Amino acid sequence: MQAIFDQHWQRQALAGQPQAVHLLAEEALLPLFRFCFHRVGSNRHLCEEVVQETLMRALRDLAHYEPERADNNIFGWLTGLARNEIHRVLNRDKHTVSLELLWARMDADLRAIFTRLDEAPFSDELLQREETRALVNATMAQLPPQYRQVLEGKYVNGESVRVLAMKAGNSEKAVESMLTRARQAFRETFLALTKNLDLGLGS
Repeated sequence: MQAIFDQHWQRQALAGQPQAVHLLAEEALLPLFRFCFHRVGSNRHLCEEVVQETLMRALRDLAHYEPERADNNIFGWLTGLARNEIHRVLNRDKHTVSLELLWARMDADLRAIFTRLDEAPFSDELLQREETRALVNATMAQLPPQYRQVLEGKYVNGESVRVLAMKAGNSEKAVESMLTRARQAFRETFLALTKNLDLGLGS
Protein backbone atom coordinates (compact mmCIF):
# COMPACT_ATOMS: atom_id res chain seq x y z
CA MET A 1 0.00 0.00 0.00
CA GLN A 2 1.33 3.43 -0.94
CA ALA A 3 2.56 5.53 1.96
CA ILE A 4 0.30 8.46 2.89
CA PHE A 5 2.04 11.72 3.63
CA ASP A 6 -0.87 13.49 5.28
CA GLN A 7 -1.11 16.16 7.96
CA HIS A 8 -0.69 13.59 10.72
CA TRP A 9 2.58 12.41 9.17
CA GLN A 10 3.68 16.01 8.63
CA ARG A 11 3.14 16.86 12.30
CA GLN A 12 5.16 13.85 13.35
CA ALA A 13 7.99 14.70 10.97
CA LEU A 14 8.06 18.34 12.06
CA ALA A 15 8.30 17.12 15.64
CA GLY A 16 11.36 15.12 14.64
CA GLN A 17 9.86 11.69 15.23
CA PRO A 18 12.31 9.18 13.71
CA GLN A 19 9.71 6.89 12.15
CA ALA A 20 8.21 9.76 10.16
CA VAL A 21 11.60 10.91 8.89
CA HIS A 22 12.58 7.33 8.06
CA LEU A 23 9.35 6.86 6.08
CA LEU A 24 10.15 9.85 3.90
CA ALA A 25 13.67 8.63 3.16
CA GLU A 26 12.52 5.07 2.53
CA GLU A 27 9.70 6.01 0.17
CA ALA A 28 11.32 8.94 -1.65
CA LEU A 29 14.93 7.87 -2.18
CA LEU A 30 14.55 5.59 -5.20
CA PRO A 31 11.79 7.55 -6.98
CA LEU A 32 13.81 10.75 -6.62
CA PHE A 33 16.94 9.07 -7.93
CA ARG A 34 15.03 7.82 -10.97
CA PHE A 35 13.51 11.24 -11.54
CA CYS A 36 16.83 13.09 -11.35
CA PHE A 37 19.22 10.67 -13.03
CA HIS A 38 18.58 11.56 -16.68
CA ARG A 39 18.12 15.23 -15.82
CA VAL A 40 21.75 15.50 -14.72
CA GLY A 41 23.10 13.77 -17.80
CA SER A 42 23.06 10.27 -16.23
CA ASN A 43 25.83 11.38 -13.87
CA ARG A 44 25.46 9.15 -10.81
CA HIS A 45 27.52 11.40 -8.50
CA LEU A 46 25.54 14.51 -9.42
CA CYS A 47 22.31 12.58 -9.04
CA GLU A 48 23.26 11.38 -5.55
CA GLU A 49 24.15 14.95 -4.58
CA VAL A 50 20.83 16.28 -5.88
CA VAL A 51 18.79 13.60 -4.10
CA GLN A 52 20.62 14.12 -0.81
CA GLU A 53 20.23 17.89 -0.94
CA THR A 54 16.57 17.55 -1.94
CA LEU A 55 15.75 15.35 1.04
CA MET A 56 17.65 17.65 3.42
CA ARG A 57 15.82 20.68 2.07
CA ALA A 58 12.51 18.81 2.28
CA LEU A 59 13.05 18.26 5.99
CA ARG A 60 14.06 21.89 6.50
CA ASP A 61 11.11 23.28 4.55
CA LEU A 62 8.51 20.66 5.48
CA ALA A 63 6.18 23.29 6.93
CA HIS A 64 5.62 24.51 3.34
CA TYR A 65 4.33 21.13 2.18
CA GLU A 66 0.51 21.19 1.82
CA PRO A 67 -0.84 17.62 2.18
CA GLU A 68 -4.44 18.39 1.25
CA ARG A 69 -3.44 20.27 -1.87
CA ALA A 70 -1.10 17.42 -2.85
CA ASP A 71 -3.73 14.74 -2.11
CA ASN A 72 -1.37 13.37 0.56
CA ASN A 73 1.24 12.49 -2.10
CA ILE A 74 4.52 14.27 -1.37
CA PHE A 75 6.33 13.28 -4.56
CA GLY A 76 5.17 16.26 -6.61
CA TRP A 77 6.43 18.67 -3.95
CA LEU A 78 9.73 16.80 -3.75
CA THR A 79 10.29 16.96 -7.49
CA GLY A 80 9.78 20.72 -7.33
CA LEU A 81 12.58 20.92 -4.78
CA ALA A 82 14.68 18.54 -6.87
CA ARG A 83 14.37 20.76 -9.94
CA ASN A 84 15.88 23.63 -7.96
CA GLU A 85 18.79 21.42 -6.89
CA ILE A 86 19.28 20.21 -10.45
CA HIS A 87 19.39 23.82 -11.61
CA ARG A 88 22.04 24.55 -8.98
CA VAL A 89 24.36 21.67 -9.91
CA LEU A 90 24.00 22.19 -13.64
CA ASN A 91 24.79 25.88 -13.34
CA ARG A 92 28.18 25.00 -11.87
CA ASP A 93 29.22 23.88 -15.35
CA LYS A 94 28.59 26.21 -18.27
CA HIS A 95 28.48 23.22 -20.63
CA THR A 96 25.30 21.89 -19.01
CA VAL A 97 23.11 24.88 -19.83
CA SER A 98 21.73 23.20 -22.96
CA LEU A 99 20.80 20.13 -20.89
CA GLU A 100 18.81 22.26 -18.48
CA LEU A 101 17.02 24.04 -21.32
CA LEU A 102 16.20 20.68 -22.89
CA TRP A 103 14.55 19.40 -19.73
CA ALA A 104 12.72 22.69 -19.18
CA ARG A 105 11.15 22.23 -22.60
CA MET A 106 10.34 18.59 -21.89
CA ASP A 107 8.77 19.49 -18.54
CA ALA A 108 6.27 21.71 -20.33
CA ASP A 109 5.29 18.78 -22.54
CA LEU A 110 5.12 16.36 -19.61
CA ARG A 111 2.82 18.63 -17.62
CA ALA A 112 0.42 18.63 -20.55
CA ILE A 113 0.70 14.85 -20.87
CA PHE A 114 -0.21 14.13 -17.26
CA THR A 115 -3.33 16.26 -17.51
CA ARG A 116 -4.45 14.69 -20.82
CA LEU A 117 -4.61 10.93 -20.55
CA ASP A 118 -7.22 9.98 -23.12
CA GLU A 119 -5.07 8.98 -26.11
CA ALA A 120 -4.86 5.54 -27.73
CA PRO A 121 -2.79 2.85 -25.97
CA PHE A 122 0.93 2.78 -26.63
CA SER A 123 1.98 0.50 -29.48
CA ASP A 124 4.09 -2.49 -28.42
CA GLU A 125 6.02 -2.42 -31.70
CA LEU A 126 8.15 0.54 -30.70
CA LEU A 127 9.22 -1.20 -27.50
CA GLN A 128 10.76 -4.04 -29.49
CA ARG A 129 13.40 -1.78 -31.05
CA GLU A 130 16.87 -2.12 -29.55
CA GLU A 131 17.60 1.60 -29.63
CA THR A 132 14.60 2.47 -27.47
CA ARG A 133 15.64 0.63 -24.29
CA ALA A 134 17.50 3.49 -22.61
CA LEU A 135 14.66 5.85 -23.50
CA VAL A 136 12.13 3.44 -21.98
CA ASN A 137 14.06 3.64 -18.70
CA ALA A 138 14.12 7.43 -18.94
CA THR A 139 10.38 7.45 -19.60
CA MET A 140 9.60 5.26 -16.59
CA ALA A 141 11.72 7.56 -14.43
CA GLN A 142 9.56 10.57 -15.32
CA LEU A 143 6.20 8.95 -14.58
CA PRO A 144 4.39 9.71 -11.32
CA PRO A 145 5.25 6.94 -8.82
CA GLN A 146 1.76 5.40 -8.81
CA TYR A 147 1.88 4.91 -12.59
CA ARG A 148 5.40 3.50 -12.56
CA GLN A 149 4.59 1.08 -9.74
CA VAL A 150 1.53 -0.36 -11.41
CA LEU A 151 3.31 -0.73 -14.77
CA GLU A 152 6.30 -2.44 -13.18
CA GLY A 153 4.03 -4.72 -11.19
CA LYS A 154 2.03 -5.76 -14.25
CA TYR A 155 4.62 -5.87 -17.02
CA VAL A 156 7.95 -6.37 -15.25
CA ASN A 157 6.95 -8.56 -12.31
CA GLY A 158 4.06 -10.25 -14.11
CA GLU A 159 1.59 -9.68 -11.28
CA SER A 160 -2.12 -10.08 -11.93
CA VAL A 161 -4.64 -7.28 -11.49
CA ARG A 162 -5.97 -9.14 -8.46
CA VAL A 163 -2.54 -9.19 -6.81
CA LEU A 164 -1.95 -5.53 -7.63
CA ALA A 165 -5.34 -4.65 -6.14
CA MET A 166 -4.57 -6.56 -2.94
CA LYS A 167 -1.19 -4.84 -2.57
CA ALA A 168 -2.68 -1.39 -3.16
CA GLY A 169 -5.77 -1.98 -1.03
CA ASN A 170 -7.95 -1.03 -4.00
CA SER A 171 -10.57 -2.77 -6.11
CA GLU A 172 -9.60 -4.60 -9.29
CA LYS A 173 -11.65 -2.09 -11.25
CA ALA A 174 -9.64 0.78 -9.75
CA VAL A 175 -6.38 -0.95 -10.67
CA GLU A 176 -7.58 -1.58 -14.23
CA SER A 177 -8.38 2.12 -14.52
CA MET A 178 -4.95 3.02 -13.12
CA LEU A 179 -3.26 0.70 -15.62
CA THR A 180 -5.11 2.33 -18.50
CA ARG A 181 -4.04 5.80 -17.40
CA ALA A 182 -0.48 4.60 -16.74
CA ARG A 183 -0.15 3.09 -20.21
CA GLN A 184 -1.44 6.27 -21.77
CA ALA A 185 0.93 8.38 -19.68
CA PHE A 186 3.84 6.13 -20.68
CA ARG A 187 3.01 6.48 -24.36
CA GLU A 188 2.70 10.26 -24.24
CA THR A 189 5.81 10.67 -22.11
CA PHE A 190 7.84 8.44 -24.40
CA LEU A 191 6.80 10.41 -27.46
CA ALA A 192 7.52 13.72 -25.70
CA LEU A 193 11.04 12.57 -24.88
CA THR A 194 11.72 11.33 -28.41
CA LYS A 195 10.48 14.62 -29.83
CA ASN A 196 12.60 16.79 -27.54
CA LEU A 197 15.67 14.58 -27.85
CA ASP A 198 15.16 14.52 -31.64
CA LEU A 199 15.84 10.78 -31.89
CA GLY A 200 13.37 10.12 -34.65
CA LEU A 201 11.81 7.19 -32.79
CA GLY A 202 8.30 8.52 -32.52
CA SER A 203 7.29 7.87 -36.12
